[in-house]
This record gives sequence, structure tokens and C-alpha cells, in this order.
Amino acid sequence: MAASPDFAELSSLRAQLDDLTARVVAVGDRYRDTDDSAIAAELDQAERTLLSATRALDRAASMLDHD
Repeated sequence: MAASPDFAELSSLRAQLDDLTARVVAVGDRYRDTDDSAIAAELDQAERTLLSATRALDRAASMLDHD
């Protein structure tokens, strides 16, 4: 019956990733259309990576939910 605590843990991690993603986007937006737009491009890549991690957590949680 480890699925329930693990599902809760994954849910918590997902919430943290959502927060991190929003923070990364906010910083990136400050550099968009500036001379430092390369910073925004790097942060856009970080955002994509965080979104990919979120999808992986969602898939894992879905597998736990079906057990």
C-alpha cells in the first residue's frame, strides 16, 4: 500500500514544479526584448525542461492511481 503516500509525494512535487516553472517564466519575461534576451532563451529552455518533468510526474502518478 505504498501507492497512497507515493501519490501524495508526487502531487507535492508537481505543485513545487508548477511554482518553479512560474518563477522561471517570470524571470525570463523580465529579460525578453532586452539586450539580454539570450537569458530569456535559456530560461525558456529551463521552462520546457520543467514542463517535461511535470508531465513525467503526472504519468507516474497516473500509473500509481491505476494500481
